[in-house]
Amino acid sequence: MFIRILIIKLIVILFLTGCSIGTSTKNIHLKYGNPSQANVQDFNNYLLEKPSYALSYNCSEGIPNWVSWQLNGSWLGSVERSNDFRPDVELPDGCYTVRPSDYRGTGYDKGHLIPSGDRTISQADNSTTFLMTNMIPQSPANNREVWRELEEYSRKLANEGKELYIVAGGEGKKDVIAKGKVTVPSYTWKVILVLNNGKVEQTIAVKIPNTEEVARTDWRDYIVSVDEIEQNTGYDFFSTLNRNIQQKIEAKVYQSDYVSTTLVDKPAKEPDSVLPKR
Repeated sequence: MFIRILIIKLIVILFLTGCSIGTSTKNIHLKYGNPSQANVQDFNNYLLEKPSYALSYNCSEGIPNWVSWQLNGSWLGSVERSNDFRPDVELPDGCYTVRPSDYRGTGYDKGHLIPSGDRTISQADNSTTFLMTNMIPQSPANNREVWRELEEYSRKLANEGKELYIVAGGEGKKDVIAKGKVTVPSYTWKVILVLNNGKVEQTIAVKIPNTEEVARTDWRDYIVSVDEIEQNTGYDFFSTLNRNIQQKIEAKVYQSDYVSTTLVDKPAKEPDSVLPKR
């Protein structure tokens, strides 16, 4: 009888404290929510928590659904890029382990979601960004130009004393590599929550075609609302914020003094409705 009462009390405590099995509540990189409720039971929404970031991995597609990380000045230093691309040994049994050689000769870059440049305070932190569970196949123009420029802008904000919480991933399916084991997304997306002195200042969200046609364009040409990324992916970003604040900032589209000239006379983008969603 005593054991039965003890079990009931434990269940009540878990319910009242909001604890859940298989999902993280304390990881700094998930401070503002676990967008897909990733856990260690679902192979296609598999939660991996690293010291430098957290991610949801999709074993069927061979890429992360999303990667989430904190960025502020404490993560930035002078460590050189390690370039040690390698498989992630923390994947569960039965999940295909993607290798750097799976990208060879495909025409796609091994594209970081959390960039190497966001983890330069130590060699160990930088090295973890080269795990293949942090990679998606990116077109060179997307990876080396538009995507990189937004990464640099994020670090600029961090160096100014801002605190950022970033989630990035891919959407859609335009191709496969590695004999069908790795999906090439149609778009790359990123959402950024910017805090100034602990208070929410703004959000930035982009959705960028994963093609060579984005060459010589600017990341600000692809600004959308966080709401749009949520609608496209089915994820819930920044869910730990007060609901009213969350709704307000996610509906707002980031504004800057940038005037787009790079997309003038470009053909219209293919409608989203014809692209498969993940």
